[in-house]
Amino acid sequence: MNKPKTFIALLASFCLVSVTFAQKEKERIAYYVQQYKELAMAEMIRTGVPASITLAQGVLETGMGQSDLALNANNHFGIKCKAEWKGETIYHDDDEKGECFRKYPSVEDSYKDHSDFLRKRPNYASLFLLDITDYNGWAYGLKKAGYATNPTYPQRLLRIIEENNLHQYTLLALQQKQGMISDALATNNPVAAKEVKLIEHKPAPVKSNAVVEAIEASVEEAIVKKATTPEEVKTTNYPSGIFTINDTKVFFAGAGTSLLAIANNHKISYSKLLEFNELTGKRDILENDQLIFVEKKPKKCFKEVHIVAADETLEDIAQKEGIQLASMLELNHLQKGMKPAIGEKLFLKAKAVSLPKLADTSSRENIRSGR
Repeated sequence: MNKPKTFIALLASFCLVSVTFAQKEKERIAYYVQQYKELAMAEMIRTGVPASITLAQGVLETGMGQSDLALNANNHFGIKCKAEWKGETIYHDDDEKGECFRKYPSVEDSYKDHSDFLRKRPNYASLFLLDITDYNGWAYGLKKAGYATNPTYPQRLLRIIEENNLHQYTLLALQQKQGMISDALATNNPVAAKEVKLIEHKPAPVKSNAVVEAIEASVEEAIVKKATTPEEVKTTNYPSGIFTINDTKVFFAGAGTSLLAIANNHKISYSKLLEFNELTGKRDILENDQLIFVEKKPKKCFKEVHIVAADETLEDIAQKEGIQLASMLELNHLQKGMKPAIGEKLFLKAKAVSLPKLADTSSRENIRSGR
């Protein structure tokens, strides 16, 4: 009579233990990532190994930082001695008993050696032809190149990356690199700009991935322009870093910037960032330079009016003045898709008496006919 109850109780206990174990594992991974995410991003900037891959390998190879190799040798990636290793060693059972592993003075040395190990060895060269954001390709490529013997190694890396959102650190590193390049160019220092290239070219004749090549090409082009015709280099009237428009925090982001990285940097959700900037549809990488607000824009401005300039859209104006687009449309009797004529006044504080003159008169006729 009591057997069903006993079974149910045992099943409930097992489920509770499983949930508790999963929660503890997630907490340990989060702690590991918090400790070493900056190292992983720095190494990505230096060598082009994706930060998400480095962190996932670190989590997996160290058992979330608790392996003997990690604790006793600062070896976070299970790298064996190999013939070229001249540093300290430690012996540990792995595929065979008592194998020789590298021992490092610090975890930072382990991270650097891991990046260099991948960058310099020819069997990993194909990985650097992949897009730096392609963590799927990197995970399977590592297994194919012989990094691990476990047949499920790629799947285990991908699970760690996706369940813990490690891809965000690759995007953050890309944004940091872009900022470093912009800062170097802003100081009119082409030497500094060269020094912040994403790939170290000294060691191996390995092609960089598409993202890296694009960044390097843009840096080289910008350096040439700085050195020859600095007056032709495009500049903006916006300051660097966070400033305010209409008492709302904003900054000027360059094309190629990751919105996900911006959201993470400013500790707001990705959906909120899209909402603050009235960006519709799924997107991440900015196609054009633009203002990005990290707070919700007000419905009205301190400023009374905006004079429409050439090639300005309603969306552009809403960003430039720091006003919610829907509110600006309502104040001026406008609808999305309309284009006010150049020189027209758009009211930003009080409601306009009438619809402004439109650049395309058919827009007004379409509204009247209900189309």
